[in-house]
Amino acid sequence: MRLSALRLIGWLALLSLALPALAAPPPQAFSARYHLQLEGWPDTDIRHRLRHAGDAWQSEMRTELPGAWGREWGRFRVAGHGVRALHYAAGYSLLGIQRSYSLDRRDLGALPDRQSALVALARRAIGDRCTRDCPLRYRDHKGREEVLHYRVLRRDALSLPLGRFERVRVALSEPGEANKRLVLDLDARRPGLLLALEYHRDGRRRSRLTLTALAEP
Repeated sequence: MRLSALRLIGWLALLSLALPALAAPPPQAFSARYHLQLEGWPDTDIRHRLRHAGDAWQSEMRTELPGAWGREWGRFRVAGHGVRALHYAAGYSLLGIQRSYSLDRRDLGALPDRQSALVALARRAIGDRCTRDCPLRYRDHKGREEVLHYRVLRRDALSLPLGRFERVRVALSEPGEANKRLVLDLDARRPGLLLALEYHRDGRRRSRLTLTALAEP
């Protein structure tokens, strides 16, 4: 099956919480919209929101395609340099077949879910100097432990139609899958916000995501 928008969101599940971030900024609430160009699928938008939820934070993503939709959210707390996942839920539909998933603290253990992991990755990458094969552990939507490798490529400025942003560029890959690579441009001031994303397979870019709208409370 070709990489779908819902599976692409799954790639965003990224990070072990074992190592602390250095000088990582705290989360900031935002509402964002991304435009996704996906090989073999119509273009679509992904809506992403990070907000306060009581004494915790909640990150949510949702998207729709012809015959398919997906939504997932994760609740987490930030304490010091760490991120503690509290709950994760997701629902997907493809050609009328629907699936739903839920993970609580016992299911998650010490690992992040797919939403809190994006915030954890950004906070760590902003201060981390790791340049190759940094191990990442997370739990997928079914609670299975997965491993990725990440490396920080560079830190610079990125100009978009929305303005100029401080960027941290990170590359992700699966062990034993050298022909696949995900490149993320992360906002250095707003952990969890994506500026751009590209998925490459067999030397070709298969999909691209770009930030098209951003609002802050």
